Amino acid sequence: MIELEPYEPGDRRHIAEGIPLSVVFEDDDFLVIDKPAGMVVHPAAGHSSGTLVNALLGRGGTWSAAGGEERPGIVHRLDKGTSGLMVVARNDVSHRALAAQLSDRTLSRTYQAIVRGVVKAQAGELEGPIGRHPRDRKRMAVVRAGRFARTRYAVLERRRAHTLLRCDLDTGRTHQIRVHLAALGHPLAGDVEYGGRKPGEPPRPMLHAWRLRLRHPRTGEEMSFEAAPPEDFNTYWSSLP
Repeated sequence: MIELEPYEPGDRRHIAEGIPLSVVFEDDDFLVIDKPAGMVVHPAAGHSSGTLVNALLGRGGTWSAAGGEERPGIVHRLDKGTSGLMVVARNDVSHRALAAQLSDRTLSRTYQAIVRGVVKAQAGELEGPIGRHPRDRKRMAVVRAGRFARTRYAVLERRRAHTLLRCDLDTGRTHQIRVHLAALGHPLAGDVEYGGRKPGEPPRPMLHAWRLRLRHPRTGEEMSFEAAPPEDFNTYWSSLP
């Protein structure tokens, strides 16, 4: 195991903050976190504190630097408005092993999504190359020169004008589920960037990282984790006719 220097409070890279985290699993190699909606994953312009990285540093100990010193421990991301499960690495060996599982899809991620409209097919696959939007560089879009992306979906439940979907990622492009569902004509409820917001919708996209399956990066043991959607997600779905 590679030993890394701990990040100390006041470290020049990022500041450790005592932010509570919902930890689903923890050992010497990695943690599984149930990230709340509204939390940014790592510091960036406009978000120098209050991020998941600041919270991880506040827990003490070592964190992997394989993803860069600016993103200690971070193996993959969730958007600010997305809630749910993330895996973070304590050391570089674990980080590389988990990243390899992301690449070969042995680390699987399953989401729940509330979308506008009634999705007719019970299940399907969405394919479309994803890249930067040609006119708005802050957004992504299905574009010819983009990177291959595939999302599988299945209907869990239907309402009069909304559908609850299960979505599985075969690739991990930025905003992938949001872009693919919008291209299908069923944007996420509350997703201002890719569908606008209608009256009465929540103030964030209704997307939750629900299940995570992986092999332990050191032992190879098959592991599975699940986090129920948060209250705002459940309340909104229950309120729909």
